[in-house]
Amino acid sequence: MTALVVLLGLALSACGSEPDTFTGTRLTNPFKAADVELADTSGAPYSLGADTKKPLTLVFFGYTSCPDYCPMVMNNLAAAINRLDAADKKKVDVVFVTTDPARDDAQTLRTYLDRYNKSFIGLTGSIEQVIEAGDSLHVYVSDGKLLPTGGYDLGGHTTSTLAVDPHHQAVALWNQETSSAEFAADIHALLTDD
Repeated sequence: MTALVVLLGLALSACGSEPDTFTGTRLTNPFKAADVELADTSGAPYSLGADTKKPLTLVFFGYTSCPDYCPMVMNNLAAAINRLDAADKKKVDVVFVTTDPARDDAQTLRTYLDRYNKSFIGLTGSIEQVIEAGDSLHVYVSDGKLLPTGGYDLGGHTTSTLAVDPHHQAVALWNQETSSAEFAADIHALLTDD
């Protein structure tokens, strides 16, 4: 009798368990990445609309001299990748598109990204190319202005990270407050979706 009560309790608790939660936002109408040719840090052409072939490519638009959100997001993405098991890691690329191509040349990008993860892909191009690539993914990119003081005002950029599938569509996004644990759980969920 005691065993029956325990089994019944386990069965009922399984019925009431909460489903896994997804921290980010799944896009019911995915954004199609434009086929805009940018260049990676080795100088090879790379397009978010043609070269995102892994099951999942995480895309973030930012700049290397950003004092706040960019390093926080990149650190959380690097830690999230470290949390994944080996099988999941092989299925994910992380791409950083500079919103400051005037100052973020290939070497600057590579040095910056290597601080987080040597496998991260850095992309650059003309500001017009970067804006076009961003627009297709609903990412705002300012064209920046040189200030009279000699400084540079980038005007801001969207701080969301996007999940792009092998069909070059952004299927999910996360805000800048997403933790590495939340990224890792959501990445695994996206990789195991049917």
